[in-house]
Amino acid sequence: MRYLILSDIHSNLEALEAVMEAAEGAYDRILCCGDLVGYGADPSAVVDWAALHVSFGIRGNHDRAMFQDEDLAWFNPVASAAAVWSRRVLSARQHAYLRNLPAGPQMVDGFELFHGAPYDEDDYLLNVEAVRACEPHLSTQLSFFGHTHWQGGFRLLRGAVRPIAKVPNNESELTLELSGREHFLINPGSVGQPRDGDPRAAFCIYSSTDRVITYRRAPYNYSAAGEKILAAGLPPVLARRLSAGF
Repeated sequence: MRYLILSDIHSNLEALEAVMEAAEGAYDRILCCGDLVGYGADPSAVVDWAALHVSFGIRGNHDRAMFQDEDLAWFNPVASAAAVWSRRVLSARQHAYLRNLPAGPQMVDGFELFHGAPYDEDDYLLNVEAVRACEPHLSTQLSFFGHTHWQGGFRLLRGAVRPIAKVPNNESELTLELSGREHFLINPGSVGQPRDGDPRAAFCIYSSTDRVITYRRAPYNYSAAGEKILAAGLPPVLARRLSAGF
C-alpha cells in the first residue's frame, strides 16, 4: 500500500493542487496529520476536498480552533485573526467535518498519526528533549506528525535521537529506508506554509510494501495564494511568508 501523507495544508488551495498534481499515480490512500485550515484564504475549498479525498485524518490545533467554544487566547494575533475569519466563512457542514476529526495519536494500518506529539497534540517536536519524551508513548515503530512545518523528522532508540534531513532546496525528493529497531518519527512537512527555509509545498509518500519513505517538494504559485490572502483582508504577513518559506 502506498500512502500520501499530508500535514498543515492551512487553507492553501494552490499548494494543495500542486501536491496532488506532483503525487498523481504514486499513492493509493491519502492521510492527513492535521491543520486543514488556518492562515490561508481557501478554508472551505480545502475542507470540501478533504471530505472527498482523505481516507483518514486527525485534527490539528487550527482545526480545533474552529470550534466556537475553543479559546483563541493561546494563539498569536496573526493566527487568531485568521481563525476568527475562517470561523465566519466555513459552512455548518464544514464545521461539522472539522469537529468530527479525532485527536491523535490514531493507529492506521500498523503506524500512528499525531499532530504535535503523542503525549500532547499541541506540543512541538523541535528539539532532543521533546523527541526523547515521546519514547514511552510510542506503540509502533513508525509515526507521522506535523505541527512544526519542518519536513524531516527523527530516529529514536533508548533515548538516543538522530535528526532526519528534509529534501535539499535544490532537489525535488529524498528517500529514507526504514530498517533496524529505531522508532521513526516522520514529518512530511507543511503543504501550505513551510517554515523550513524552502517555500515549496512539502509532503511524503510511504510504501508499506517496500518500507520506504519518499519526501517530496512541489513548487506552486505562492503569489496567487498570497493575493487571495490580501484580498480576504487577512494579515499581510501571511502572504509575505509564503515566498520565504519561514
